[in-house]
Amino acid sequence: MTDPDDECDLPLTPLEEYGPGGRKPAPGLHFVSTPIGAARDITLRGLDILREADLLAAEDTRTLRHLMDIHGIALGGRSIVAYHDHNGEAVRPRLLAALAEGKAVAYASEAGTPLVADPGFQLGRAAIAAGHRVFAAPGPSAVLAALTVSGLPSDRFLFAGFPPNTAQARRKWIAEFAQVPATLVFYESPKRVRDMLTDLASELGADREAVLCRELTKRFEEVRRGTLADLVESCADTPIKGEIVVLVDRTRAPRFGPEDVEAALRDRLQRMSVKDAAAEVAEMLGLPRREVYQRALAMEKDG
Repeated sequence: MTDPDDECDLPLTPLEEYGPGGRKPAPGLHFVSTPIGAARDITLRGLDILREADLLAAEDTRTLRHLMDIHGIALGGRSIVAYHDHNGEAVRPRLLAALAEGKAVAYASEAGTPLVADPGFQLGRAAIAAGHRVFAAPGPSAVLAALTVSGLPSDRFLFAGFPPNTAQARRKWIAEFAQVPATLVFYESPKRVRDMLTDLASELGADREAVLCRELTKRFEEVRRGTLADLVESCADTPIKGEIVVLVDRTRAPRFGPEDVEAALRDRLQRMSVKDAAAEVAEMLGLPRREVYQRALAMEKDG
C-alpha cells in the first residue's frame, strides 16, 4: 500500500495539503456528490472535502448535516449555508466573496451529483466567470445508476430531466425526443409517473423498450422492465412511491413501411374520424401517434 506521505510523484489533485483530519482542499469551489440512498456511497475524497473545507453550502442543510453526523465529521465552528433555487441570487455573493478570499468552498446537492437537476449550475457559472477554480468530487448519480441497471444501451444517452407538468406541454416536449438515437433518461414525480408513461407510449410508440427505476440504492429499490405499454399497465393498480427514473430505448428502424401505415389508415378513415383512426393505427403498429396523425391529415386532404 502506498504511504500517503510519499505521493510527491503523483499528479497534483484538488486536495493539495494535509489538514487536521485529512487532505486540505485547494482554494476554489468544490462540487461534492452525495449519496442518493445508502450513506456509505459517498467517496473518501468527498468526506475529506466536507471535513476540511473552509465554507460549506448545501441544497438542503439538514441532509448534509445528517450525512456528516453519520460519518463523524464535525462542523468545527463552521456553518452550513443553504443554497437552493429560491435563494440562490441572494446567497451567491456570499459564496463568491469567500472564493475571492482564497477559501475552499464545498457545495453539496441534496442527493446525487451537483448540477444534474440541481440548483448549483448558476453558482458554478458565476465562479468560473469570476476566475475561480471549480472542482468536481465525483460520486453517486441517479442517472448513471439507473443507466447501469437498466440493460438499455449506454454508449449514447440523453438526460432530459423533469418533463412539464401539464399534459399538453408534456406531450409536445416528449415528441421532441422521438427520433433521438440514444437512450432517453427522465426524472419524474411518483404522482405523475403513470401519466408520463402514458404520454411516452403515445408519442414514442407503445412498443418502445423502457425501464422504470424506483428508490435506487435504498431499501425498497425496484427496477421494472418492459415496453412502455407494459410499464403503463404495471402502474395501473399499484401506487408508485419514491424517487423515480424512467429510461426509454432509442428509436429503432420501423418494422412497418409507409405503405403499411397508409393502408391501415385508409381502411379506418372510411369509418372513423382522423383522430380516432390515427390513434388506433399508432397503437396497433407501435408508432408515435403524432406522426400517424399528421399522415392521416395529409391523406384526408388529398382525398
